[in-house]
Amino acid sequence: MTLAFPLGSVGHSLTLMRGVWHDHIETFNLDGTLLPHDPWAGAPGDSPFDNLVYIDFDGENYQQTNVTFRGRPFHARSFTAKYKDGKLYFDKLGPEAPQHIGVSGGVGILWFLSENNTDEPLSRYSEPDCITLDGYDRRTRMTALYRNGVAVRTLTAKGVRVASTCERRVDFDPRGADGPVHDVRSVTKVYMKETK
Repeated sequence: MTLAFPLGSVGHSLTLMRGVWHDHIETFNLDGTLLPHDPWAGAPGDSPFDNLVYIDFDGENYQQTNVTFRGRPFHARSFTAKYKDGKLYFDKLGPEAPQHIGVSGGVGILWFLSENNTDEPLSRYSEPDCITLDGYDRRTRMTALYRNGVAVRTLTAKGVRVASTCERRVDFDPRGADGPVHDVRSVTKVYMKETK
């Protein structure tokens, strides 16, 4: 399917990102030293680790499923969003979650972040996400994680495209080769106020 979006737009970059990616992910302390265990993430665990990232985009509907297959216990998380008015609007990520959007940083560069940085739940959890495409088959994803309003760690994922479409699971998917690519949309509780 060929989609026509202006060069450098969110729609253009989403079109370029379609397919399946193998991301190798490392977490870092703020001074740049490796963080071998990340206790602050929405899904805490050891680092480095590897994910399969399935990305579908039909010009309006966006689906992404991350499947951890090495370095951490198996885990699958799915996200959905709609493209409208030049931006990507994510479906609510969980209870008390603010509206998250995808915006352009130029050709082949996307930012996933909160639409409004004054939302109170962001004082508990905030992780702006920047993805850059390097040609057709490589990408880098970088995040900075804030907990209780304080920066606690960074994350860098270096990805290689392993399939150009999401029509089926790749052979080394730990869920097996058969079955739907995308799971039920995930719900996170990281934005919720803790009850005492």
